[in-house]
Amino acid sequence: MFDSFISILTALWQQDFTILQNPASMTMIYFCLILFIWLESAFIPAAPLPCDSVVILAGSLAAANVISYPVIVAGLIMAAAIGSQLAFLQGRWLHKFPTIQKWINAVPAHRLQTVDSLLTKHGLIALFVARFIPVVRPLLPLMMGLRMQQTSRFHYFAWMSAIIWILLLTGFGYSLSFLPEKLSKYITMALMAAPVITLVIAVCSFISGYCLKRYRRKKIC
Repeated sequence: MFDSFISILTALWQQDFTILQNPASMTMIYFCLILFIWLESAFIPAAPLPCDSVVILAGSLAAANVISYPVIVAGLIMAAAIGSQLAFLQGRWLHKFPTIQKWINAVPAHRLQTVDSLLTKHGLIALFVARFIPVVRPLLPLMMGLRMQQTSRFHYFAWMSAIIWILLLTGFGYSLSFLPEKLSKYITMALMAAPVITLVIAVCSFISGYCLKRYRRKKIC
C-alpha cells in the first residue's frame, strides 16, 4: 500500500503517464489528490503542500483521460469544503487543544495580518480570496471558528468557495492540454515546484534571522 502510494506520488510529480494510465493506479491517484487537498485545507502544518498546483494537475490528468473530470472535481470540492469545516471546528475547540495554538503561533506575522484584514474588510466573502493564498487557506476558517457564533453562513460560503476554486484551477489545468505536450509538462512541474521553493526560502530566511539575532545578543553581552 505504502509503496503504491509513493509510486503514484512520484509518477504525479514526473507526469509519468505510463504508470498513471494503468487502470490499477486510478484509485490511488484519486486518493492522493483528494488527500492532499483535504489535509492542506484542514491543517495549518500541511500548508506547504502544493495544493493549487495539485488541483491544476488534476485538470491536466482529466484532459489526458487518466481520470474522470466529473469524479475528481466532485472529490476535490468535497475535500476542500470538508477540510475548511474541520479547520473551523479547530477554532471552536482551540481552548481544548493547546497544540492548535502552537500552530497559530508558528504562522508568520504578515499572514496573520492578512487574515485579520480579510475578516475585517470582507467577512465571509474572504473565504473566496483565502482559497488562493497558501497558509491563509486553513488559517482563515480556524480564525472564523474562534470569532463567529453562527455557523450556517460559514458552511454555505465554505462550499461555494470550494466549488469556485476547484472549477477555476481544474479548468486551467484542463486547458493546458491544448498547449504543446513538452510546454504543458514544464508549466505543470514549475507550478508544483513553486510552493516548495517558496517554503525553502522562507525556512532559510527564518533560520538566518534567528542566527543573526543570537549573534547580536552574544555580541552585546
